[in-house]
Amino acid sequence: MNVSDLTHIDERGRARMVDVGGKDETDRRARAEALVRMAPETLALIEDEAVPKGDVIAAARLAGIMAAKRTHELIPLCHPLALSAVEIGIEKDARLPGLRIVAEARLRGRTGVEMEALVAASVAALTVYDMCKAVDRDMEVMRVRLLEKSGGRSGEWRRAADDDAPAAGDVQAGTPAVDEKGTA
Repeated sequence: MNVSDLTHIDERGRARMVDVGGKDETDRRARAEALVRMAPETLALIEDEAVPKGDVIAAARLAGIMAAKRTHELIPLCHPLALSAVEIGIEKDARLPGLRIVAEARLRGRTGVEMEALVAASVAALTVYDMCKAVDRDMEVMRVRLLEKSGGRSGEWRRAADDDAPAAGDVQAGTPAVDEKGTA
């Protein structure tokens, strides 16, 4: 790969924001995940809504949505985007044990929303850590990654399923982790 192949670098090797003004507006969507591994007792506290700082799932979901909307303030050279939707799904994953967070970002525009989905999943996971660190400092935020994207010139892309993780379609963004009774 040559420096000239990098879209965020000019001919002199300096960082630049990509001009998307000539691109067609298309419907764009991206889904990303982050995992938070924790002690089974910590997961039980979250499920029982007994974490001293409050409702971990609600706080993480809100933090993820807010972060997606501010991605351009956090990641250099990202365009500010008028997102049409951000959804955060958080589910118990007994194999970790812990939580699997799936963030989905959507818009109609000239540039993709992969970074918004990745930032949303990351910040939601970090919020889980922050709210639970007093009871479990061994938690791990792990495997932040893009699951799929659609729209734009490059079209559709989907990560191949892993044997060691739930398949990309197993958790839909926006699926509540806990129902009204507080059970997963």
